[in-house]
Amino acid sequence: MQIQDKPQYLATGVSRREVWSWAMFDFANSGYTTVVITAIFNAYFVAVVAGNAEWATFAWTAALAVSYALIILTAPALGAYADAYAAKKRLLFLSAVGCVLFTGLLYFVGPGDLWLAVVLIILTNFFFGCGENLIAAFLPELAQGKALGKVSGWGWSLGYIGGLVSLGLSLAYVTWAQEQGKPAEHFVPVTMLITAGFFALSSIPTFLFLKERAVPQLHLAGHTVVSEAFSRLGETFHRVRDYRDLVRFLVCIVFYQAGIQTVITLAAIYAQQVMGFNTSDTMFLVLVVNITASAGAFAFGSIQDRIGHIPTIALTLVGWIVMILLAWMAETRAMFWLAANVAGLCLGASQSAGRALVGYFSPDARRAEFFGLWGLAVKLSSILGPVTYGLVSWMSRGDHRLAMLITGVYFVIGLLILLNIDIKRGRQAALQT
Repeated sequence: MQIQDKPQYLATGVSRREVWSWAMFDFANSGYTTVVITAIFNAYFVAVVAGNAEWATFAWTAALAVSYALIILTAPALGAYADAYAAKKRLLFLSAVGCVLFTGLLYFVGPGDLWLAVVLIILTNFFFGCGENLIAAFLPELAQGKALGKVSGWGWSLGYIGGLVSLGLSLAYVTWAQEQGKPAEHFVPVTMLITAGFFALSSIPTFLFLKERAVPQLHLAGHTVVSEAFSRLGETFHRVRDYRDLVRFLVCIVFYQAGIQTVITLAAIYAQQVMGFNTSDTMFLVLVVNITASAGAFAFGSIQDRIGHIPTIALTLVGWIVMILLAWMAETRAMFWLAANVAGLCLGASQSAGRALVGYFSPDARRAEFFGLWGLAVKLSSILGPVTYGLVSWMSRGDHRLAMLITGVYFVIGLLILLNIDIKRGRQAALQT
C-alpha cells in the first residue's frame, strides 16, 4: 500500500518512510491474529487438539482469557515504564521476539496436546498484546491531532493486508497438503512456522526506521523501576476526574470490544460448527474478509477526520449489530458471507477509530501509559466477550447461534455509553495536562 500524505497530516520531522515503518508492524503482527486466533489454530484447537469435546470452545476462550488477564495486570505499568524511560521501542522489540518464538513452537502441538497448546497460546497472545499497546503509543508522535484517524487508518489498513498475505501463504500450503491427502495435524503446524517467519521478516523495517522520540522523564526519588511505574500509574488513577471522557470511552471500549473480540476469536469455530465450513473454506472466508477490513480501515480513517470520532464509531457499532443479526439468522452460506463481510468492514473501521480517539484524548507526556490503559480495556473485553460465548455454548450444549446473539448485547451497551461522551471536553483535558 502506498501512503499518500500531505505535510499537514504528519508531525514535524516525521517522514513518509517512518510512518510506513510504523505501519509495517501492524502488517507484521496481523498475521498472528489472522492465522492463529481467527482462521486456523482456534478451529484446530477445538476439533483436533481437544477432540471436539463439549468444553473445547470454552477451553480455547479460557486460555485466551488467562493471557489477557496477564496483559491487564502488566500493561498500565509497562506503559508507565515506557514513558518514564523512553523505552517504547526496546520493549516493542522484546514483545515481537516473544510472539515470534512461541508462535513457532506451536508447530509441536498435535492431537491431545491440550496443555502444551494452552501454555503456548497464553504466551504468544501475551507478547502480541504487549506489542499492540506499544506500537499504538507511537501514533500521537507521528500524526497531527487533526489527522490521527487518517494515519491510524493507514496502519490498520496495511495491517489487514499483512494478515491477508500471511493467510494467503498458509492457504496455499494447506490447499497443497489437502490435495496430497494429509490431515490437519500435518498441515496446521506448518502454518504456525509460516506465520512466525512472516512476523519476524515483516517487522524489520519498524526497528530500522521508527524513531523513539520520547525522552526519559525525571525519575521519582527513592523508587525502584517497578515501584516508579506503579506510582505513575497511581497518579493517573488519582487524577482520573480530569480525564472523565477518556475513562468513559475506555468503559465503552470494554463493552463494544467484547463483541469484536468474540467475533475475531470464534469466527472460524462458528463457521465450521454452524455453517459446515472446512479448513480451506474458513481460510478463504477470512482472506476475503481481510480485504474488506483493509478497505474499511483505510476509508473510515478519512471519514473519521471529516465527520468526527464519535459519529464514526457509532456508525460502525450499528454495523456490528446488523452483522450479529445476519449471522444469527444465516441458514445459507450466502447470508453468512454477507454477515462476514459486514464484520470485516466494521472491524477495520472500529479498531482504527478507537485507537485514534484514545490518542486524541491522551496528554503528550503520558501517551504510552494511556495506551496501556487502552490495552487494559481491550484485553478486559477480550476476556468478557469470548468467555461469555464459551460459557453459553457449553451450557447450551453447543448452541452457537444463541451465543452469537447474546454477543450482540455488548455492541448495544457500547453504543449507549458512546453517545454520552463529550469529545471537546475530553480533548481539552488532554491539552491542559
